[in-house]
Amino acid sequence: MPLTNDTLPETADLETASDDYAARFGGATGVWMLRRQETIVRRFLMPFPSATVLDDGGGHNQLATPLCRAGYFVTVFGSAPECGRRFAPEIASGRIRFDVGNLVALPYPDRHFDASISIRLLPHCARWPELVSELCRTANRLVIVDYPRSRSVNVLADALFGLKRRIEGNTRPYRLFNDREVRAAFAAHGFKLRQQRPQFFFPMVLHRVLRCPALSAAMEGLARAAGLTALFGSPVLACFERAGAEA
Repeated sequence: MPLTNDTLPETADLETASDDYAARFGGATGVWMLRRQETIVRRFLMPFPSATVLDDGGGHNQLATPLCRAGYFVTVFGSAPECGRRFAPEIASGRIRFDVGNLVALPYPDRHFDASISIRLLPHCARWPELVSELCRTANRLVIVDYPRSRSVNVLADALFGLKRRIEGNTRPYRLFNDREVRAAFAAHGFKLRQQRPQFFFPMVLHRVLRCPALSAAMEGLARAAGLTALFGSPVLACFERAGAEA
């Protein structure tokens, strides 16, 4: 049987699980950026200690191992076996489960996990509505995603893509979202926004160029205090909750 658009596997996580992609978060600045992301996600999950968590497309290991160490029971789902390389010791020890298949056709029963998360995937997934559908289907309580906001300096992404690639070396095109369309996509599956936190006001590429986490933190602190991050910050980390399942 020929593959159709409904059966073609989604493999956008292959890039984010690579060593080349991990290098973008190397050094002190990368550690600072990832710590901001981890802190927000753990705050979202705080009301649900020891929850079962699906990390769809999480082969980058930006959250799987930290969440495992924090006491969560994590399953990472990747599109290929090599997407498990970055947390191979945790897989071998049984601390993290790793499954392989189609990111937008998950093999789990409805509401199988307390929470489903997908980070660094939505803007690169052509079939993103199907991804949202599967995240909602498999989550009993929460779904957490991130996305680059169109109401930010990202509106210049196309015009500045060449410059960004020369600076970072390995960037790729991505889709921008507005808050309303993301909320509508989740509402269609019975989920409503619980919390959202824009991560940065200034472009991440600027922080990489500066290579000074202390300066970057000070700049972002001023932007948050001025209310600029809430209005124009990106990428946004958003936590959606199944309607009627409030803690």
